[in-house]
Amino acid sequence: MSNDPSAKWQQFLDGARQRVQSGGSTLETGGTLTRLTGLVLEASGIRVPVGSQCLVNTGMQEPVLAEVVGFANEKAFLMPAGDVQGLSSGASVVPLAPYMPVPRLGEEVVPKEVRSVPGLLRLPLGEGLLGRVVDAHGEPLDRMGPLLNVAARPLDRMPLNAMDRAPVREPLDTGVRAINGLLTVGRGQRIGLFAGSGVGKSVLMGMMARYTQADVIVVGLIGERGREVKEFIEDILGADGRERSVVVAAPADAPPLLRLQGANYATAVAEDFRDRGKHVLLLMDSLTRYAMAQREIALAIGEPPATKGYPPSCFAKLPQLVERSGNGLNGVGSITAFYTVLTEGDDQQDPIADAARAILDGHIVLSRALAEAGHYPAIDIGQSASRVMHNVVSREHFDVARRFRAISSRYEKGRDLVQIGAYVQGSDPALDEAIRLHQPMAEYLQQEMHVAAPFEDSVQQMAATIELEEVFP
Repeated sequence: MSNDPSAKWQQFLDGARQRVQSGGSTLETGGTLTRLTGLVLEASGIRVPVGSQCLVNTGMQEPVLAEVVGFANEKAFLMPAGDVQGLSSGASVVPLAPYMPVPRLGEEVVPKEVRSVPGLLRLPLGEGLLGRVVDAHGEPLDRMGPLLNVAARPLDRMPLNAMDRAPVREPLDTGVRAINGLLTVGRGQRIGLFAGSGVGKSVLMGMMARYTQADVIVVGLIGERGREVKEFIEDILGADGRERSVVVAAPADAPPLLRLQGANYATAVAEDFRDRGKHVLLLMDSLTRYAMAQREIALAIGEPPATKGYPPSCFAKLPQLVERSGNGLNGVGSITAFYTVLTEGDDQQDPIADAARAILDGHIVLSRALAEAGHYPAIDIGQSASRVMHNVVSREHFDVARRFRAISSRYEKGRDLVQIGAYVQGSDPALDEAIRLHQPMAEYLQQEMHVAAPFEDSVQQMAATIELEEVFP
């Protein structure tokens, strides 16, 4: 096939004519590119719904795929999904007809079943994604050939009726001792990992990806460093973990539209496996980068900022994404989701962190002070909570965890007095006990990343650490 751009474009138009002649849907009226400001393209002459996919073509290079994100009067605002270098005023803007393939320079035309339709983006979903690494377009990044056993399905779905969802009643073994014992996660729960940069979020996610009892693992690497993609796959997932995993990567250098799309795609992949009756673990790193991508788009099209530079649409998008995970209809399949939330400057009142905490079913806070002291995973038990723990564990387990927390809290309150030597032993029996148990409790909360801690062993060890009777007979 010729690599001449004009020949590629001509082939695209010939395909459109063939569809019209065979009774297929026609293309919408083409428009013209009138303005390019920052990240936003403005086009006149097209009237298509928000979310429609369009091609912007100059005739001199590969067409740029863009999505309609807004409009004002007769102008449509588009966000490019690729590099806009080389675009010029007057370029043609053509909405994609149903299932019309997108021409790409130097390649065969992409099969129609994995492209998009007006107002409804369709990407490959299915069993063929297992073991693969794909980008936000559903195109393989692992150089393992084309995707097989997949079908194009829409990313947008109608939300599930809350009354049709199964409640969270079953504990999930994550393989992390501190989480199993003190922050027990239920199958179908949505929980956040809150931390600043460099305190071990990725390592903790890797431990859960390796040890959690799940049929399928879906990893969304959204807006993070590109080098982490291969490291996560090779160093953390490994060969065994990769066989049951799907990785969707939209790194930091991807356009904001693709970062948004990558998060939605990873969620859609998890939903597809859940609908097949699978128990899915969804790991998304990070929810903050998703919100930042929406902020870039919203500010670019003129939406006013509200809280610390975040427009209102950012806070509306978060629950729309998060609520898609959880248990399936009538208990068939589940998505247990972990979302990392970057707290800038370790500020737990960051607007995105505060909004995420309100819509998630629990939060695990990682402490920089613990990380600096070599305590890994650096989970701050006092600030962390699982909102479904009381529904998924036995009364004995819950009482032991509460007792463990109480002793830890008492030590933290008296830490300063102990460290400066102002505390006299015997003055407070509760603090005496906390001082005596502090070291074994700290050892319990630490764990090597290559060592798994089964659920029942975690609970038994927690009880033994604070010198209580066994929880399981």
